[in-house]
Amino acid sequence: WDETHFGKMGSYYINRTFFFDVHPPLGKMLIGLAGYLSGYDGTFPFQKPGDRYEQHNYLGMRGVRLYRLFCAFLGSCLVPFAYLTVLELSKSLPAALLTAFILIFDTGCITLSQYILLDPILMFFLMGAVLSMVKCNSCADRPFSASWWFWLSLTGVNLAGAMGVKFVGLFVVLLVGLNTVHDLWELLGNLSLSLVVFGKHLLARVLCLILLPLALYTAMFAVHFTVLNKSGPGDGFFSSAFQSQLIGNNLHNVSVPE
Repeated sequence: WDETHFGKMGSYYINRTFFFDVHPPLGKMLIGLAGYLSGYDGTFPFQKPGDRYEQHNYLGMRGVRLYRLFCAFLGSCLVPFAYLTVLELSKSLPAALLTAFILIFDTGCITLSQYILLDPILMFFLMGAVLSMVKCNSCADRPFSASWWFWLSLTGVNLAGAMGVKFVGLFVVLLVGLNTVHDLWELLGNLSLSLVVFGKHLLARVLCLILLPLALYTAMFAVHFTVLNKSGPGDGFFSSAFQSQLIGNNLHNVSVPE
C-alpha cells in the first residue's frame, strides 16, 4: 500500500503536479528524482496495491537490481553505518561485525529496502546522523580541526535529512541535542578553557546543528513549491491566492484580494 502511495507522489514530482501530504517533501522528492534519472516517465497511475508495472520503468525508484538502486542502495548503507558506529563506540571488531551481520540477515530491513518507501531513506539519515555525531565526538581532542568541522557539519546535514523525510526524525534531533548539551556542559566545567574558547564551541554548534539544518530544511520546501507548479489534487488545502499561482487551476493568474 505504501509503495502505491509514495510511488504516486514520485510521479507527481516528475509531472510537476501539486499535491498535499502530511510528511515533509524530501523523501518523495528523492524518490521522484531517482525515477526521473532512471528513465521513468511518471505515467503509471499507482491506483491500487498489486497493480502490475508492465512496461513502466520503476526499478530506479524501487531498486531491485544492482544497477538500479535508490531505495535498496540507501537500505544497504545501513550495514556499514551500523558497523562503523558500533566500532567507534566499543572499539571492538567482533561487536561491530556482529551488528553488521544482524542487519545483513534481518528480513525486515531487507524487505523495507526493496520497495518504494520512505523508511530506507529515513533510516539512512537517522543512522547517518548518529554515525556523524559519534565520529565528531571522537575528534573532541582536536576541536576546530578539518575533520571535526566535517563531522559536525555532516551531523547537521543528516539532521535536516531526517526531519525532511518524516517528522519522527525529531527523535534523532533530540539525541544529538542531548549529546551537544552534555559536551557543552563538560567544556564549561573545564577551567583550563577561557570563555572565549567556550563561546567558539557554542557558536560552532549553533551554526552546524541549528542554522545549517534549518536552512536546508527550508530549502527543501523552496524546491518543493518551485517544482510543483501545476494544478493537482492538493490545491484545495491551500488558499485562493496560492492556487492562483498554479498552472491549470481555475484561479490561475486571477487577481485575488489579500
